[in-house]
Amino acid sequence: MSDTLTTTGTTGTAAAAGAEWSGSAVVTGAAGGIGAEIARALAAAGVPVALLDREPGALRELASELSAAGGTVLAVAADVTDSADVDAAVAKAEAELGPVAYLVNGAGVLHSGPAEEFSDEDWDHTLAVNAGGVFRVSRAVARLMVPRGRGSIVTIASNAALTPRTSMAAYAASKAASAMFTKCLGLELGRHGIRCNVVAPGSTRTSMLTALQGDAAVRASVDGVPDAYRVGIPLGRIAEPAHIADAVLFLLSDRSAHITLQDLTVDGGAALGV
Repeated sequence: MSDTLTTTGTTGTAAAAGAEWSGSAVVTGAAGGIGAEIARALAAAGVPVALLDREPGALRELASELSAAGGTVLAVAADVTDSADVDAAVAKAEAELGPVAYLVNGAGVLHSGPAEEFSDEDWDHTLAVNAGGVFRVSRAVARLMVPRGRGSIVTIASNAALTPRTSMAAYAASKAASAMFTKCLGLELGRHGIRCNVVAPGSTRTSMLTALQGDAAVRASVDGVPDAYRVGIPLGRIAEPAHIADAVLFLLSDRSAHITLQDLTVDGGAALGV
């Protein structure tokens, strides 16, 4: 595990947000895409953020960016499929940034292909990261939150957790597992004042989407693919990472103080409200 700590003084934004935010945040999958955008939004709100990912180079770049903008960040290279790695990373975040009050489970991978041709290795890796990672990181953070009697956890799932997709059986199954785990965790932790919610994005402008077929994947998401039984996006556009970050920050913050065990879909209507 390698890490880089960058700290700054309190910014004007942090002071203004003080009444709403209290404590530090852990964001997994922070090296890019949705995770990076959520980290930017938290840092801009004055929240100290621990950035967790397996990509140390990208983490250092993001940490430098957020530090230059006045944020307080800790970059920790960690593997969410390794319990010892996760426990050490969360302990370091708590020690360096103060009490962890917010967790965003953003780490995820996508292996696609027909189910009958899917390999054991890709299935195991998908479940280990997308579901197992949520379990391991949430467990480590919950152990810190319970004695304090407060906290907010948000898991990034997918609208594929509720709507079947061809060639995405492993991804959809893993996201469904992570969503239900998060809700069960919220049921158990509610008595301790800890809220657990899910944000389910649809097609979002990230490297995960463009890696499928580039611009063609974006067009297919918007227009739909009849042969694959997939409708398009009623709003006529894919999401930007900032759209997902806005939903996550709402559910993390005190503005959603009486909301828990909920699944907020942010997909432009692609799942037709399911």
